[in-house]
Amino acid sequence: MLYLVATPIGNLKDITLRALETLKEVDVIACEDKRVSSKLLNHYGISKPLLSYHDHNAEQVRPRLLARLKEGKKVAYITDGGMPLISDPGFKLVVACQKEQLPYTVIPGPSAPLTALCLSGLSPDRFFFCGFLPPKQRARKAALEDIKGLQFTLLFFESPQRTIAFLKDALDVFGDREGAICREMTKLFEEVQKGLLSHLISHFEAHPPRGEVVIVIEGMSSISSFREADLEAHLERALGMYSVKEAVDLVSKALGLSKREVYQRALSLKSEKTSLS
Repeated sequence: MLYLVATPIGNLKDITLRALETLKEVDVIACEDKRVSSKLLNHYGISKPLLSYHDHNAEQVRPRLLARLKEGKKVAYITDGGMPLISDPGFKLVVACQKEQLPYTVIPGPSAPLTALCLSGLSPDRFFFCGFLPPKQRARKAALEDIKGLQFTLLFFESPQRTIAFLKDALDVFGDREGAICREMTKLFEEVQKGLLSHLISHFEAHPPRGEVVIVIEGMSSISSFREADLEAHLERALGMYSVKEAVDLVSKALGLSKREVYQRALSLKSEKTSLS
């Protein structure tokens, strides 16, 4: 049996009794980083053989794990923190188990995206987890464009070093939406900063972020409903100075709305003015 065991994302007390029992019973523990996992295991007096399994060696180590499962061994898989498979190579291990018809199960527990969603104060009704976006600006902005029109709260993983660059790209693509930065969650210096993207940029330029970061940004639907009046006002001003195409481009960026939605409203406004005249 393969056990996918959730581990704490910060506070070592955030681990379930079932997770501890499982880690004590297995024959081997596959982990992302032995140094990180050893701190947790030593804290609870668990001594088991550790096998590194991460993005750089997964193709070589996966057959060894499958071989142990075929021998009837109990194998646990843990990450540095949180639920396995979320932005790590555990997914391919599960797919391999399915193909080989090897049993596996999940020992649930802490999850960084869900913790951040609850901390953010943004709508939890519908959300979309995006993981890590590409580190290069052009690819990152292209990825943001792809999800710009989604009517869900958006969740991202990001390194503290790239957080400001990410926020600037999000502001450029989405417009000045509301967002939240959740960092060092469950730890001593846990911090949640909430506000418009422009405010978050200013804050973190003055106070560079440290530690693990999850970025939460409101979706399209949560802003379009109460900015209808803003949309019409912005469009009327822009159409008085620019062509329809230029006006639509400016207003869609300013309000974080899709160009299609703004274009349709612009045509509607021009039609109404033509009929009145």
